Amino acid sequence: MSLATEPVRDPHPAEAASRFLDRETSWLQFNERVLQLAEDDSQPLLERARFLAIFASNLDEFFMVRVAGLKRRIATGIAVRSASGLEPREVLDQIGVLAHELMARHARVFHESVRPLLAGEGITVIRWDELSAHEQQRLQEMFREQIFPVLTPLAVDPAHPFPYISGLSLNLAVIVRNPKTEKEHFARVKVPPLLPRFITVDEVDGVSAGIDPSLADPYKSRFVPIEDIIAAHLDQLFPGMEVLQHHSFRVTRNEDLEVEEDDAENLLQALEKELMRRRFGPPVRLEVAEDTDDHVLDLLVRELGVTDSEVYRLPAPLDLRGLDLVADLARSELRYPPFVTSTHRDLTEGVETSKPGDILAAMRVRDVLLHHPYDSFSTSVQAFLEQAAADPRVLAIKQTLYRTSGDSPIVDALIDAAEAGKQVLAIVEIKARFDEQANISWARKLEQAGVHVVYGIVGLKTHAKLALVVRQEADGLRRYCHIGTGNYNPKTARLYEDLGLLTTDERVGEDLTRLFNQLSGYAPRTRFKRLLVAPRSLRAGLIEQIEGEIAHALAGRPASVRLKLNSIVDETVIDALYRASQAGVPVDVVVRGICAIRPGVPGLSENIRVRSILGRFLEHSRVFLFGGPERELADTACWIGSADMMHRNLDRRVEALVKIEDPAHVAELRGLIDIAMDDGTSSFHLGSAGTWIRHHRADDGTPLRDLQTAVAERLAKQRRKARRR
Repeated sequence: MSLATEPVRDPHPAEAASRFLDRETSWLQFNERVLQLAEDDSQPLLERARFLAIFASNLDEFFMVRVAGLKRRIATGIAVRSASGLEPREVLDQIGVLAHELMARHARVFHESVRPLLAGEGITVIRWDELSAHEQQRLQEMFREQIFPVLTPLAVDPAHPFPYISGLSLNLAVIVRNPKTEKEHFARVKVPPLLPRFITVDEVDGVSAGIDPSLADPYKSRFVPIEDIIAAHLDQLFPGMEVLQHHSFRVTRNEDLEVEEDDAENLLQALEKELMRRRFGPPVRLEVAEDTDDHVLDLLVRELGVTDSEVYRLPAPLDLRGLDLVADLARSELRYPPFVTSTHRDLTEGVETSKPGDILAAMRVRDVLLHHPYDSFSTSVQAFLEQAAADPRVLAIKQTLYRTSGDSPIVDALIDAAEAGKQVLAIVEIKARFDEQANISWARKLEQAGVHVVYGIVGLKTHAKLALVVRQEADGLRRYCHIGTGNYNPKTARLYEDLGLLTTDERVGEDLTRLFNQLSGYAPRTRFKRLLVAPRSLRAGLIEQIEGEIAHALAGRPASVRLKLNSIVDETVIDALYRASQAGVPVDVVVRGICAIRPGVPGLSENIRVRSILGRFLEHSRVFLFGGPERELADTACWIGSADMMHRNLDRRVEALVKIEDPAHVAELRGLIDIAMDDGTSSFHLGSAGTWIRHHRADDGTPLRDLQTAVAERLAKQRRKARRR
């Protein structure tokens, strides 16, 4: 039996728990690490507020997708025991326990730490009864003019059934009484989702700040939850009735997508219908204010069909995603220091052209390894596509689009190219989760401009980050290529840490041509030279590299496996890493999110170390390095690309990794992982029991090195040195 399929030992369910950590628990632990940053008083205060918002948003998606999917599989009888050895019901119960603990802790951090500290800086999140009479009067005017017209109170009685509660909407459960009949009634008021979560109160000139937080004095900013303003004016919504009580609540629903793709021509229509169905998915979580009356709660539980374990009582205000409004305040002293990206030095130096910033000319000189956001996306990848669209010698542009911004210059460049008569192909992944509606809109806009739009291969999401430009030159056609780890999204490129390769290497050009032909046509037997492509060759190719390191170690030669990922769950890959560890190969894993590896287990994984780094930027790049530091750079195999080590990436998506061959680039990526794994770098360490421990201070209490600051400083130093030359 080959090493690619041979397990470490019999994967009996009773033993599975000793090999693999549970995926869902690991995700919750990731979000707990986000929460630790919100708790960290060494982080700038407004950034702590932002981490609270990120935690809330992350958990919403977890319930909408992972919990909802698990519940659906249990209900349909297709759920199976997890790789960690837990039965589906055990996983669901474990999620409930951990989620209750984390949500309660999240609320405590806000109410007991972040909120009081914000108040000390003149930034207050206050309730209605804490406002002055003058402030209440001005907000009454704003309510009457800007909120009241868009509210729709819905009564519940024999003539009005319990209304549909949309997912993630914030609502008020209201009990009113008819003074004539003394009869009590239930009503629901939905907080309009298009209005800001928190309303600002301008106390400077006595003029209402309305709903624009940018008008508030940044040194004395007061925010009121919008539901407080609505609650204070419920008598205007129910004239003639007595308002007895009101309580805020929020429902999370199943919002994962299920689309049958038997007929690829109807995929767009099928997805649109599924997006409509998503609005009516079953509830998976009910959040209620902790002071909610028991009778009101019983009514909500009964009508929504949730269980007691799915009810989360929390101190108001609910839905702290809106803290992004607070975090965006113009208080530079309470935020991370300003960060300015720079143009990569290889795009400006040694390029023989009269046009500064000529990306195509720079690519003809050398391969360029980009590291965003330190290297500007707009002056590299975006400029590459914009210049290609405007270049009369460019004949064709082909690109994958998974997620992009609403006002994307990338999409505009493709449209310009098509209108200029170039052949333009866009592989648009309209099933990119929670971006489906936006991608449908962009797909239609591209089609109307004459772009050839296809939706990839039936049954597979196209997640690879690829762009190919074909240009007519004096000596024939030349192909210019970009392969990256992140989406073609200029907005997230300023916040996500990603890598990308710009190259005119003919082998990469041939590989991308073949891959695009496979995505747009029929080419199932395609082979590649510098690419590893899922679902056919990526897992096998990486395992082959791991086996090669095992062979080196068994022969007494230096060996090493080093990975940087968002998530690692795939059991086949993990078992290969376990075999490497057992053969004496040092294995280092830098993982941002989910990790099913159990490191440091004697006889199984004692040579495996796992670190996680979270910070100002979202660590998003994927790097695969094979070869120890004692080996020559030329003998080190290195890839970057779009794939994480999860079943969906390896089996159900089109993913691409490109081999990095320039020794200087390999050294740069090796140095990146060196810093990440160094004990002097602030990070979270995963132990053999599955517990993450944060290491961010030395024994004497001094802060450890911040990876992202160190990378920024290293690149700035390189640029200064290059300028002196």
